[in-house]
Amino acid sequence: MKNKTFGGIPWNYADAEGAKIFLQSIPYDGTSTWGKGADRGFNAFLEAAENMELYDIETNTEVYKQGIHILDAAPDFENPEQMYEYTFSNTKSLLGTGRFLTFFGGEHSISIGIMEAFNNYFKDLTILQLDAHADLRPSYQGTPYNHACALHAANKRGHVIQVGIRSMNIEEKSAMNFKQVFFAHAIKKNEHWVEEVLTKMTNNVYITLDLDVFDSSVMPATGTPEPGGMDWFMINDFLQKIFKNKNVVGFDIVELAPIKGLHAPQYLVAKLYYKMLSYKFLNK
Repeated sequence: MKNKTFGGIPWNYADAEGAKIFLQSIPYDGTSTWGKGADRGFNAFLEAAENMELYDIETNTEVYKQGIHILDAAPDFENPEQMYEYTFSNTKSLLGTGRFLTFFGGEHSISIGIMEAFNNYFKDLTILQLDAHADLRPSYQGTPYNHACALHAANKRGHVIQVGIRSMNIEEKSAMNFKQVFFAHAIKKNEHWVEEVLTKMTNNVYITLDLDVFDSSVMPATGTPEPGGMDWFMINDFLQKIFKNKNVVGFDIVELAPIKGLHAPQYLVAKLYYKMLSYKFLNK
């Protein structure tokens, strides 16, 4: 029996051999500290995608024809250390396939090993973090592989740009490179912020997108929804410019925690994922 496909696309566009895009679920929710449910996000995302039109008006494309293959989901993990070891080694292996790699959480801790593998593979890589939270703690609740530590290792190692931040612990200030941070309140007052982000980036970019970067009125279905965030068009306009001007080498989307009876959040995420692919493969 064939595996489920993204958006119900025909299997000839979903088979691993011909697909240019790989999508993997990492349904880990072991360190979240408030709202639980990110381990259920991928199934809700796939269900929403089946109800989505596959023609993108803005780009005038049907990007699914590039081929989107859903890989086997990550296994269950007993602890965050085991999760990190798997995501790092698995991503390292997948990078050798030459496919465009996309990952779906789970909570934000799943990105730590993925980003390390990408950092090892690509020279002069920029990690672009879209997030409400700084996630720069060196350790939290006894482990450096906590969702609150998601960007600490990458930030220590090299080039991280943080966008949409509006919540952090004061201790995280010592780890933060303020020249590379675009706080939500500052973005609202700076009409040139997108151009400033672009000038700070290297050519190769990996995007880690925590859904709480959206305003909580737009995206309530996250572990820690924060007011004062970005809206749909603001984020998509930004992403379109990133994909147009830089070589986006992969991305992850994390922290979808479905709310029973509310379908809009996962539908937004399905559209967002498809929109990002549409931008990546435009004119290719």
